[in-house]
Amino acid sequence: MSEKVGGRLSLGFRPAQVVFLALLAVVAIGAIVGGGEFLTLETVVGIQQRSAALGIVAVGQTLAILAGSLDLSVAVLISLTSLVAAEIMQTGDVAGGIAAALAVSAVVGLVNGVVITKLKVHAFIATLGMTLVIKGVLDHLYDGPAGRVPDSFQHLGYDRIGPIPVSAMLWACVALACWFVLTRTRMGYQVYAVGGDVEVARLSGVRTDRVVIVTHVLCSLCAGIAGLLLASRLGAGAPTVGTDGGYDLESIAAVVLGGTALAGGKGGVGGTVGGVLLLAVLDSLFNLLEVDSFFKDVVRGVVIVAAVVIYVRRRKS
Repeated sequence: MSEKVGGRLSLGFRPAQVVFLALLAVVAIGAIVGGGEFLTLETVVGIQQRSAALGIVAVGQTLAILAGSLDLSVAVLISLTSLVAAEIMQTGDVAGGIAAALAVSAVVGLVNGVVITKLKVHAFIATLGMTLVIKGVLDHLYDGPAGRVPDSFQHLGYDRIGPIPVSAMLWACVALACWFVLTRTRMGYQVYAVGGDVEVARLSGVRTDRVVIVTHVLCSLCAGIAGLLLASRLGAGAPTVGTDGGYDLESIAAVVLGGTALAGGKGGVGGTVGGVLLLAVLDSLFNLLEVDSFFKDVVRGVVIVAAVVIYVRRRKS
């Protein structure tokens, strides 16, 4: 598909298609530069396992951003839910640990959404405030890892079926569920409407506050699922597992890289999946080439900025 832009012929790729084309290009470069070491089964499995937690968080972040909001509290929430789950699971109550972690996540998302919609606090400030509250609690109560995850639950983090880890399957299920909500339900259409123009959506009869609150609850639930996944890998909860992974800014970067507009109303889960995989493949390639960590961050930053510039220029055209 092509279109005329400024008298020139331009390929009419959508943002989600662009990020997957970039992903294929990076894989091809890795295969050439890294030789047979890059496309091994171990590397492919490692990419899937490393991207699963970030992917789950980024899918939830996509919902919030599409509604014209965002959530900076996901990183500390991951740490909190990993600890809540591990401390309950050490008593042998796995189901109770899962339920408690998800309940805490839902409450945090609900508070974020209410503060943003009812108290009219900007999402950046509201979720930053929640971040500081949770971080204060973690710093006061924990000095290090706590709780213990049973061996049976650790299968979630380490087992695989063939070349596909169970954690990657969990990510796929979360992504498909959110894709279905966005594309096949009335709620999904309302999310795009609110993100596109909140006043028009309100005048059209959409309960805009409810939409924003629901997206924040879902975003926090995704962070809670990621916390459970990381707890299964560590075998315990950790007060810094979320912040050390940088899941707050990394998830936003993946969403933007996938073509979702930070202003809301444009984008989708498919692009976010591509953005997460692109970041994961870049990391794997850099590790293979033993690239300095500072240079890795520089390249990742350049890639994200370049992607945003391309998307903005295409929309203006």
